[in-house]
Amino acid sequence: MIFAPQQSDTRFADTTRLPSIKFLEEPTSDTWIEQAIAHLDTILLDHSHCERKAAANALNLMCRYPSDGPLLRELTRLAEEELEHFRQVNEILEERGIPLAPLNAPPYASQLKRQLRHNEPERKLDLLLVSGLIEARSHERLGLLATHLPEPDLAEFYRSLMASEARHYGIFWILATHEFPRDVVNRRLRELAQVESEILASLHPEPRIHS
Repeated sequence: MIFAPQQSDTRFADTTRLPSIKFLEEPTSDTWIEQAIAHLDTILLDHSHCERKAAANALNLMCRYPSDGPLLRELTRLAEEELEHFRQVNEILEERGIPLAPLNAPPYASQLKRQLRHNEPERKLDLLLVSGLIEARSHERLGLLATHLPEPDLAEFYRSLMASEARHYGIFWILATHEFPRDVVNRRLRELAQVESEILASLHPEPRIHS
């Protein structure tokens, strides 16, 4: 379930493609890269929202499963890192004169969450894997910004986030495989990853990190 670099004739073609990202069925299209760079201020604002939502998701999981010691330890650290990234992105917004403002959410997360099963422990597995998929896609797309942004300082900022972003989706994978048989995790991950790729098959008209 590791994708190969996509061939393309656009100006963002294969020579600057990132290595394959575990979890993801399909790579991000070159069209998304073009859209993101053409609307960079909106992407930066959405990135701020994404970091806040990622921290909130970690806290929500901690509240839902308060007796799970490993989950509490790992997601406490993850939430702290997400909030630090939130602070850093907000500083960039301030420097660029971009006011904090709400944005319409793309259908990405809500459609993924429709796949969550209702009964435990299946719901817990789905929550971990959906969280991991979102983090994996974030890792991929922030890496694409680091590779393609024409502003060196901003590109370097995104490169600085890559290690922690990769660790974040790994955390959800580790938590899932510690509690559930690996074959069960892999089978469900393939199902959810296919849905995730189908959601992103058509580019959302509003530029977002997960559009």
